[in-house]
Amino acid sequence: MSSLADYAEVKAYLYGLKHRGANYGIERMQRMVDALGVPTGRHPIIHVAGTNGKGSTCALLEAIYRRAGQRTGLFTSPHLVFQGERVQVDRVPLSQQQVMDFTRKLRPIAETIETREPGYHPTFFEFMTSMALLRFEEAAVDVAMLETGLGGRLDATNVVDPAISIITSISLDHVDILGDTIEAIAAEKAGIIKAGKPLVIGHLPPAAEAVIRRIAAERGSVVHSIHERFGPNLDSMPETALPGDYQRFNAAAATLAAEVLRERLPVSDAQIHEALLDVSWSGRWETHAVGSKQLILDASHNPEGAVFLEANLKRLIAQTGVRPVILAGTLGNHRAQSLMPIVARYAREIYLLRPNQPRACSEEELLTWIPPEFEGRIIKAKIRELFPAPGECVVGEAGETVVATGSIYLIGEIMEALYHEVPVGEETLQD
Repeated sequence: MSSLADYAEVKAYLYGLKHRGANYGIERMQRMVDALGVPTGRHPIIHVAGTNGKGSTCALLEAIYRRAGQRTGLFTSPHLVFQGERVQVDRVPLSQQQVMDFTRKLRPIAETIETREPGYHPTFFEFMTSMALLRFEEAAVDVAMLETGLGGRLDATNVVDPAISIITSISLDHVDILGDTIEAIAAEKAGIIKAGKPLVIGHLPPAAEAVIRRIAAERGSVVHSIHERFGPNLDSMPETALPGDYQRFNAAAATLAAEVLRERLPVSDAQIHEALLDVSWSGRWETHAVGSKQLILDASHNPEGAVFLEANLKRLIAQTGVRPVILAGTLGNHRAQSLMPIVARYAREIYLLRPNQPRACSEEELLTWIPPEFEGRIIKAKIRELFPAPGECVVGEAGETVVATGSIYLIGEIMEALYHEVPVGEETLQD
C-alpha cells in the first residue's frame, strides 16, 4: 500500500478511487460523514443544483458573503487545471500540500469503513466531498456553498442539512442517469429540497417548475422564485460582472437566496450589488488576450448552454463584424448534436478537438453533426498543437477573435496549455 509520501503518490491514490466508479446513492457518503464526525449543520450551507448555472451561482454567493465579511467555503466541480480548485476557503484553493494532508487524514477512515462494510468505500467524488466538509469545518467558515455533482437526490452532497436550497435551471442532460424527460430530471434535482427549509428557483421550464413546486409543498418548503421577485424578463434581473445574459438569472438566484437568509447571514443591498459586479468565475465566456488575438473560453456543454452560446456568438459578430474561428470539443453525442450546428452557424472555420476524457466525442463524431451546408474549413487538431507554448495560439489572424467552446474539460486543458509550460496533468483527476 502506498505511503502517500508525496504528491505523485496522492494523485495515484485519488486516481485509483475513480475505478470504484460514480455509484449514485448517499449511503456511502453518510457513513463517511458519520465517521468523520463533521456536523453538516454547524455553519449555514447553501446547496445548489441545476442543469446549468450551479457553479456560477455558488461563485456569486461566495462573492456576496465574502464582501459582507464572512469566511466562506466553496465546493464545486469539476476543476479546470488544479484539483485543489474544487475546495476553496475565501476563494483560496487547496494547495498541493493541503490535498496531501487531507488525503492522509481521510484514507484510513475510508478504509475502516470498507473493512467493516465491504462495498462502502467512498468513490472519488465522495472522497472529495468529504475533503470539502472537513476543510470547511477546520477553517471554521461562516457559510459554505456546495454545488451538486450530478442530479440531487442521490448526489453525495445531499447528506448536508442546508439553510437553503437553490435549483438554478432544468434541461435535458445526463438523460441516461437522470431520466429522459424534463419532469423526471426536475424530480431528481428536487431531491435536495429539505423539509421546512426554503427553496430558491431560477429560470425553469413550466413543466419542471410544476414538479419542483409540488415536491416543495409536500416537504413544507417555501418556494422563492426569481421571476416573482424580479419580474419576467431578463432585463429586470440584477447585473453582474460575469459575461453572458444568462448569468443575470444566476445573479438573481444568488441575490434572492441572500435576501431570504438575511436574518441569519446579514448582508446589505449595497454589498450584494458590489459583489455581483466584482465576481470572477473562469471559463464562462471569459476573454483572454493571447498575443494580438482575443481568445474567448466558454463552457457550453449541453443543449441549454448551446442556446446561450448562440446568443453570445450573435452579439460577438454584431460587435466585431466578422465570424470567429471556433474550437469545439465535448463529451457525448447528445451534447455534440446541440453544439455543433450552432458552432457551424457562426464560425468562419472550425477546429475539432477531443478532450482527454474517456467519454469525449471523437473528431469524427463531432464532424457528423456539422451541417453539410457549412462552407468554411474544418480542421481536426490537438490542443497542444494549437497552443504550443504558454501565451501562444497559432490559429486565427492578428486582431481576430478565437472562441473555444464545449466541454469544461476542454476549457481546462486549453487554460493549462496557455499558462503552464509543463503539463499539470490533473485532467485525469476529473469525474
